[in-house]
Amino acid sequence: MVGKSALLIMDAQNGIVERYATTEQLKPLVKALETARRHQVGVIFVRVAFRPGYPDISPKNRSFSLLKSRAGMTEGDESTQIWHGLQPRENEVVVVKRRVSAFAGSGLELLLRSMGISHMILAGISTSGVVLSTLRQAADMDFELTVLADACLDNDAEVHRVLVEKIFPRQADVLSVEQWSASLG
Repeated sequence: MVGKSALLIMDAQNGIVERYATTEQLKPLVKALETARRHQVGVIFVRVAFRPGYPDISPKNRSFSLLKSRAGMTEGDESTQIWHGLQPRENEVVVVKRRVSAFAGSGLELLLRSMGISHMILAGISTSGVVLSTLRQAADMDFELTVLADACLDNDAEVHRVLVEKIFPRQADVLSVEQWSASLG
């Protein structure tokens, strides 16, 4: 690995966790966070949230336009806060994004470059959403990438499998949390 690394924990927020994951399924994500902290790997949390009134959401956006008719998913809403089992520490950054990719509307690229981070370790919910979108964009920006396969969750097990076994390896190292932890020494 060249340069500084950061673990990105993406979309592990209350409203998404309650729809997609059980506490048991989140254990690898918790272990990844503990590993990063133990080895002084930077940690950045990414959450999706919108401004009150949803001015960020275009009616043309199929993924998010339905949110306008429901309450929740605004910046201060409980559903957009980081899940209690993964609470950020004072020195850990929380980035708010406005779309699927962790880069969309978040200032993440500026933050990573300012911190000297050239290697991103990706984990989060969902594999076919934020992980895929962020991986593709980060690869195009020439970041070195690792995906923690068992610390990514998706509501479609087959889609998850195809992504981590066939698609992601084209642009990233794909490891289990255990393998990643062992590689840190």
